[in-house]
Amino acid sequence: MSPPATAPQPATPESVNDVGWWPGFSIRRLREFCATEVGHHVVLGFIGSLLITIGSFGVGDIPRNNTSLQAMNLSWMYYGHGKTLSTIAFWLGVALMVIAWVRLGRSLNAPDTTHTPASVIGWASMAWTAPMMIAIPLYSRDVYAYLAQGALLRDGFNPYSDGPVVNPGPLLDSMAQVWTTTTAPYGPGFMTITRLVTTVTGDSAVAGVLVMRLALLPGLVLTLWALPRLARRFGTDPSKALWLVALNPMVLIHLVGGPHVELLMMGVLIAGVTLAVEGRHVAGTSVLALAAAIKITAGVAIPFVLWIWLAHIRAERPVRTGDVVRVLAWIVGLSAVIFGALTLVVGHGFGWLLGLTWADRIINWLTIPTAVAHLITLAASPFTALPLLPALDVVRTVGSVILAVTLVGLWLWFRRSERDAVKGMAWAMFAVLLLEPSTLPWYYTWALILAAAFVPGRRATMAIIMFSVFLLQVFGPTDEIYMYEPVEVLQALVLSALAGWSFVKVDPLRLRRLTRGKPAADPAAAEGRS
Repeated sequence: MSPPATAPQPATPESVNDVGWWPGFSIRRLREFCATEVGHHVVLGFIGSLLITIGSFGVGDIPRNNTSLQAMNLSWMYYGHGKTLSTIAFWLGVALMVIAWVRLGRSLNAPDTTHTPASVIGWASMAWTAPMMIAIPLYSRDVYAYLAQGALLRDGFNPYSDGPVVNPGPLLDSMAQVWTTTTAPYGPGFMTITRLVTTVTGDSAVAGVLVMRLALLPGLVLTLWALPRLARRFGTDPSKALWLVALNPMVLIHLVGGPHVELLMMGVLIAGVTLAVEGRHVAGTSVLALAAAIKITAGVAIPFVLWIWLAHIRAERPVRTGDVVRVLAWIVGLSAVIFGALTLVVGHGFGWLLGLTWADRIINWLTIPTAVAHLITLAASPFTALPLLPALDVVRTVGSVILAVTLVGLWLWFRRSERDAVKGMAWAMFAVLLLEPSTLPWYYTWALILAAAFVPGRRATMAIIMFSVFLLQVFGPTDEIYMYEPVEVLQALVLSALAGWSFVKVDPLRLRRLTRGKPAADPAAAEGRS
C-alpha cells in the first residue's frame, strides 16, 4: 500500500531565499522573494535606482541644443525648484542604493545566514540596472564623445587623426568641449561599435545614448556569467563576488548611468580570463584580445595567460622549453591576428596610440604622480611660484617608468599557478590605476572585477565599500569635480567611513534607539537588583 500523498507546502521566504527564483519564475514567487531579508534589500536598491533615474532628468548631462525634454514637458526639472527636487531625488537614490548594497553584503557575510544563490544577485543587478538604461548621462559627457567619434568614422573621417570638431552637429555640441579637438583613444573594436551605433541612430544624441547603453550591456551579462565561475574556481562564494561588483553602486551608476566603455570591457575581460583558467586557452586569449581592442588597458592581462597555460601543462607533465615557445607563439599570434583584423576593418592603423596621450588633460589627485606634483607645488609655494603643469610633466614621466618596471616585476612574480596569474592581473591593473597619468572613478572597475574572484577579508571589503562610496561623492552628476573642495571631501570621507562601518555593525549610529526608544528593562533583572 502506497503512503498517503502529502499536500505540497507553500514556499516560505527562507526556502525561496535558498533556492532562488530563477527557475519557474512567477509573480507569486517574486512576492515571496520580496518578503525575504534579501528581497527587502533588493527592493530598496531598485527604488534607489528609480530615484537616480528620475533625478537624472534634472542633474544629468542633458544633450545640448536639444528640445526632447521640452517636448516631454520635463524641462522644469533642470532649473529652479525643479532642479532642487531633482537633486534631492538623485542623492536620495544614491543613498538608498548604498544602504541596500551594504545591508545585502552584511547579510551575505553573516555566519548564520541562509545561502543566497548567485542567480539571485544576478537578477538583482539587472533589476537595479533597468531604470538607469533610460537615465540622462550621469557624471560625464563621455558617451557623447563616443558617438561623435563614431560619427567621424561613419562619415569618412579618421577619428585617430581628426577631432570631432571637424564634423559639426548635435553630437559635437553635446560632448565635453575639452575633447572636441582631440583624437579617439579607443581600440578598433570599440570604434567599430560606435560606428554601428551612429549608423543606426544618426546624429540623434538621445537615441544614440539609449542604443549605446544597449551595445555596452553585454558586458554586464558576461560579468554575471563569468565572475561566479571564476570565483567558484578559486573557492570564493560566487554570490559575494557578484555582490562586490555587479551590485556595487559605484559600478552601476558610473558604468550604466554614465555610460562608459568600461562596462563592456569589464565583461569581456573577465570572460576571457575565466575561459583561460578553465583550460580553454585559445578561446580565452582570443576574448582577451577582443577586450584589448575595446580598450587597450585590458591588454595588461594577456601576458599572464602564459603562466595559466603553462600551469595547466605542468599539472600533467614537466614543462619543456618547447612548450614555452609554443604557448608564447599562440598567445602573441592570436592577439596579433584578432587585433590586426579589427584594425583592418576600421582602416586607420594604430592611430589610437596618439589618442592615449590626451589623457594628461585629466588632472585629479587619484593617481600617485598627480598627487605628488600637487604636493611639490604646495611645498614650494612659500618660496616660489612653481607652475603645476611642468611639475606634472616630470612626475608623470617618472611614474610611467616606474609603472613599466612594476608591470614586468608583477608578471615575473605571479607566475607559479593559475591563481597566482589572476592575482597578478589584478595587481597589475591596480598599478596602472595608481601610476598612470590620470585616473577616473570608473577606471577602478579594471582591478575590481579581477579582485572580486578571490576572498577579500573584512578589512579589504570595508576598504572597497568606503572607496566606492567616496568616488560617488567627490564627482558630481553633472560632471562637477569636488576633489579640491575641503568641505565636500571631508563630507565624503565621513559618509564613506559610515558606509564601511555599517558593513560590520548594524545601526552604527544607534538611530533605532532614537526612533524606537530604549528597550524595556528585563523584569527579572530588575527584581534581582531590588
